[in-house]
Amino acid sequence: MLGATLGPRAFLDRVGQELRRIDTRQMEHLANLIYDCYTRGRFVFICGNGGSGSNASHFCEDLGKSTLRREDFENDQKKRLKVLSLTDNTPYILAWGNDEGFDRVFVEQLKNLASPGDLLIAISGSGNSPNILKAVDWANRNGLTTVGCTGFSGGQLKALAQHNPHVPPDDMGIVESIHLTQFHWILDHLYARIGLGLGRAQAA
Repeated sequence: MLGATLGPRAFLDRVGQELRRIDTRQMEHLANLIYDCYTRGRFVFICGNGGSGSNASHFCEDLGKSTLRREDFENDQKKRLKVLSLTDNTPYILAWGNDEGFDRVFVEQLKNLASPGDLLIAISGSGNSPNILKAVDWANRNGLTTVGCTGFSGGQLKALAQHNPHVPPDDMGIVESIHLTQFHWILDHLYARIGLGLGRAQAA
């Protein structure tokens, strides 16, 4: 927890340094994967634990609502992105967690809902959360595209996921903040392409 030893200015300077280290090609690639699901009518699933679970919920809400223009809200013919956060089905999570183990709370939802060609975005700062790894492993074996958003060394998820937009800081708060910053750019980019109907080159 760098903020325990750094003052506010030094902490923000460190965050800025880490933001400048980001490989923006990975952000663009994740945006393209989501847009591909939109064009093909495939589902985007997102999962994470703790702060990463909050990011999963936040990203899902943004993608579902804020890729649209306000004037499209009442347009029943406007195509929408199919997106679902696996962190938000509380009774389902409690049932599987209590009865069978917390490592199964995401993968069992995928077994009910996912199909080949869908996308799973798994967020884990450490890259070692058992329920994340189990979900990604199942998704890999069942025809989904998998993305692992990681921090620190990337853990097991960095090797397991097919795509890995990695941020390297060894600080969970900074990792989660950078993940959310990346997601906000991806949202804005997809709003340009979905809501405004701009082509890829114009939206870049």
